[in-house]
Amino acid sequence: MPHRPRHRHHRAVGAAVAATAALLVAGLSGSASAGTAPVGSAPTAAESLRTDAAPPALLKAMQRDLGLDRGQAERRLGNEAEAGATAARLRLALGGDFAGAWVSGAESGTLTVATTDAGDVPAIEARGAEAKVVRHSLAGLDAAKARLDRAATRHDTADAPVWYVDTRTNTVVVEAIRPAAARSLLAAAGVDRSLARVESRTERPRTFYDLRGGEAYYINNSSRCSIGFPVTKGTQQGFATAGHCGRAGAATTGANRVAQGTFQGSVFPGRDMAWVATNSSWTATPYVLGAGGQNVQVTGSTAAPVGASVCRSGSTTGWHCGTVAQLNTSVTYQEGTISPVTRTTVCAEPGDSGGSFISGSQAQGVTSGGSGDCRSGGETFFQPINALLQNYGLTLKTTGGDGGGEDPGEPGGGTWAAGTVYQPGDTVTYSGATYRCLQGHQAYAGWEPPNVPALWQRV
Repeated sequence: MPHRPRHRHHRAVGAAVAATAALLVAGLSGSASAGTAPVGSAPTAAESLRTDAAPPALLKAMQRDLGLDRGQAERRLGNEAEAGATAARLRLALGGDFAGAWVSGAESGTLTVATTDAGDVPAIEARGAEAKVVRHSLAGLDAAKARLDRAATRHDTADAPVWYVDTRTNTVVVEAIRPAAARSLLAAAGVDRSLARVESRTERPRTFYDLRGGEAYYINNSSRCSIGFPVTKGTQQGFATAGHCGRAGAATTGANRVAQGTFQGSVFPGRDMAWVATNSSWTATPYVLGAGGQNVQVTGSTAAPVGASVCRSGSTTGWHCGTVAQLNTSVTYQEGTISPVTRTTVCAEPGDSGGSFISGSQAQGVTSGGSGDCRSGGETFFQPINALLQNYGLTLKTTGGDGGGEDPGEPGGGTWAAGTVYQPGDTVTYSGATYRCLQGHQAYAGWEPPNVPALWQRV
């Protein structure tokens, strides 16, 4: 906020698992060796995503906020990278049976994958994950939530301000100040009550109003927000932030009150995304402001799974960590409904809006709003970064590449291109081979499909 003065044959499942067995990663053990691969083999997910490069400031915040020691924090990041890759491969293999995945345990050492078909259990367990057989597929839950989203455009949701797909309980949850408001929304959306669960809440989420991610900037010399992530668009430099912080054309100044830039695009409500183009006095860097002013490097934008650790940097409360609670969430603020956002257990306060959410070294999103504070505890929602990058044609500034969004090309030709935001299921060609995207991310030089089996599967 600105701060103001369909089932498939089991034979097909088995074939899909067998075809990708060579890509199986050896993680989720909670051991110090998780994420290491034999010399000459394909890199593990942890290696691809550079979890070993997590800065001390991030690890310290995870220790403080998640009750871990340093070794546990390091192993957790490695296990979460492996879990994301394994879950993505199982989602592809299970197809319409897939009902979600999440990690659990102090070190995220357990990956659970849900399915609607008990026949899929051996395939899931063969991947080292725990299986849970449930009634509703993720596609079915997502469809029900989409109906709630549509109903919310013509229905007052002030007293039922949050709804999301909860894969752990295999339901769509509506959180309400008044239970009758949740029931009214469900009825308006035509969502079967067998799919839904109503939970009570006491606080109404609010937007956190108020070039490193997390640093302060001012809008029209008045309200204050936080930089999300430095970006580029061709040769133009700038940063991603929350849409509610400013409208297109609004001028910004930096934390030092020096003229900085202008909002080029802004969406709020509906989404909560914006970007600011900065003047020549400002240079985009691949860093987020961590504890004690240290730089936390950004190497990519691979989305973290439910249960994964995530840390936030903001200009009011600084550096705080928690976990990803739900991915596909809708939240109603006084200004309107935002969807989809990611819900977290991280705290935030006014002025933190727009600031960075990062998991390990992977950018996750920009702070939208929440409830509570960093003294008594709270929740925070963030606008996923990949959707923002894709919407405005931006390239995330990273330490792994030049951040310029240029396609370095590749000898054999193909459709894969650096700077492109890929979603799970997208297919590309590279050096004469076809690959399917496993996890949402923005592509960078060095992350060509053969180099990152955590993100791409050859088909």
